[in-house]
Amino acid sequence: MNGTSQALLKLKHLLSTSAATTTTNTGAAATAAQCESLLHRYAAIKSLTNTKKLHAHIVISGLLSSHKSTYLLSLLTSTYALCGHLPYARQLFDELPHRTLRSCKTMIQMYTKNGLSSTTLQLFVEMLASGHPVPDKHTYPFVIKACGDLLLLKLGASLHCLTVTNGFVTDTFVGNSLLAMYMNCGDKEGAKRVFDSMSERTVVSWNTMISGYFKNGSASEALMILKKMVEEGVEADCATVVSVLPACGYLKDLDAGREYGKCLHGWATRQKLESDVNVETALIDMYANCKSMTLSFRVFRRTSKKRTVPWNAILSGCITNRLAREAIELFKEMLLEAVDPNDATLNSLLPAYSNLADLQLAMNVHSYLIKTGFLSLVEVTTGLLDIYSKSGGLDYAHKIFDGISARYKDIFVWSVIIAGYGMHGHGDTSLTLFSQMVQSGVEPNEVTFTSVLHACSHAGLVDEGLSLFKYMLKSHRALAHAEHYTCMVDLLGRADRLEEAYELIEQMPFRPNHAVWGALLGACVIHENVELGEVAARWLFEIEPNNTGNYVLMAKIYAAVGRWKEAENVRHMMNAVGLRKAPAHSSVKIGNMANIG
Repeated sequence: MNGTSQALLKLKHLLSTSAATTTTNTGAAATAAQCESLLHRYAAIKSLTNTKKLHAHIVISGLLSSHKSTYLLSLLTSTYALCGHLPYARQLFDELPHRTLRSCKTMIQMYTKNGLSSTTLQLFVEMLASGHPVPDKHTYPFVIKACGDLLLLKLGASLHCLTVTNGFVTDTFVGNSLLAMYMNCGDKEGAKRVFDSMSERTVVSWNTMISGYFKNGSASEALMILKKMVEEGVEADCATVVSVLPACGYLKDLDAGREYGKCLHGWATRQKLESDVNVETALIDMYANCKSMTLSFRVFRRTSKKRTVPWNAILSGCITNRLAREAIELFKEMLLEAVDPNDATLNSLLPAYSNLADLQLAMNVHSYLIKTGFLSLVEVTTGLLDIYSKSGGLDYAHKIFDGISARYKDIFVWSVIIAGYGMHGHGDTSLTLFSQMVQSGVEPNEVTFTSVLHACSHAGLVDEGLSLFKYMLKSHRALAHAEHYTCMVDLLGRADRLEEAYELIEQMPFRPNHAVWGALLGACVIHENVELGEVAARWLFEIEPNNTGNYVLMAKIYAAVGRWKEAENVRHMMNAVGLRKAPAHSSVKIGNMANIG
């Protein structure tokens, strides 16, 4: 019999020999002491079952009516909270005649850990308003984290001021929570001010700054913090490596990022951290993002093949580097190794099937998803919908779409089905679906508008496309981007309404890019319009002077109308800037192989 069971038996004996109505003060005190000891123990081991039993004994014994009732109730509140049962904890907390600092701290801690950040802040405000109990340095870190989770920068800054006023800002735990809050809210300068003022920086402080800079798009600054950390002799840990490796893959100079990554890889190996699954995964990701899949595979082959996370990382790397077939083969190998995929695995894998747009492969993976039950996940269902849409299996796609509950049909689901019909020439259906989406209350985004305008362009639905474009400018003008104007120029150009297309370009609220002018030039080639073709070509020669295709198209327009001299001049322009048209290639698919020549 363990110590806990013995203590509980002793408590039962005390309760059975002491009636609630005749319990002496001495007996009550002894029993209360036993309860306190057990509650501390149950909180430490997070035993909810034993806490409930003990709670029942405390109620039956009448201890909650003794002079120690407030302390016991407070202790019960904290124990339930630490055991993870927030409803019981909150109920008891609300019954407390006087809230203790311990009970408030525990509730705040549990609310924050369970993602109930708003409730954390509400309780903290109540503490400040009542003036008792006064928050201490152990309370502020959780409240500050809640501000960071909710991106409440101003409130977080106010809490920062309170920690200064109350003398808690020098506490390392408080300082680290402020660093994380400022970084979560995107205030890198605020985090830097706190970091520079800290008298004691732990490895957590450095890691928070490194990961914060990276998450806020400052990969170079993240690496500079690492360099400073090494210079100050701070010993890094696994979290440091995991925090800094992603920054290497997102440097503008991928070669430099790869070299940084190799150095970190070597350091992690010397420190015997390489076998840590988080470090392994970060290395696989880093090399993949640096376009070094050979090195990514090399790390992957050294990892344990029984863990799902490294498989997910290498699958994601394959997708990033457009290695769709390799990703599918890896997934088959993963199943042969008896590694259980999870939803993250499928989210990494399904884009490979979308990229290949092979209907047979789509049906294969569909069967697997049904057998394994993954099709119950909305993200996976949306991925399968995308696969069928791109592979031409529109009937299958529509059945899947119809099977998705209305509450889960968000903008992403609608955009996938609209784009699928559009890319296969079913413009009328795309427009119908777009109308149904708007009527259902789902607001379109820029991707949805692009998809449906493309659909109109491919299907030659000029008037419908113009009406949709006018609707976008009237109701969602902020969403209008260059790609939408490109769609409209292409739509009007294909219909030989070139003057309207050019007028639309002149009315653009921002400078037309190469895609807009390229759409006009392409339409001018089709309809042999020299005048507007020259206008488009002049802009394209300025915007992208090294694009041989623009010179070739302009020469083609001249040749089509018999203006051979101008066509020859364009050829001379190409030669003058040292351009040469790339040789064409063709491919013939034989079975699963492709012969290219």
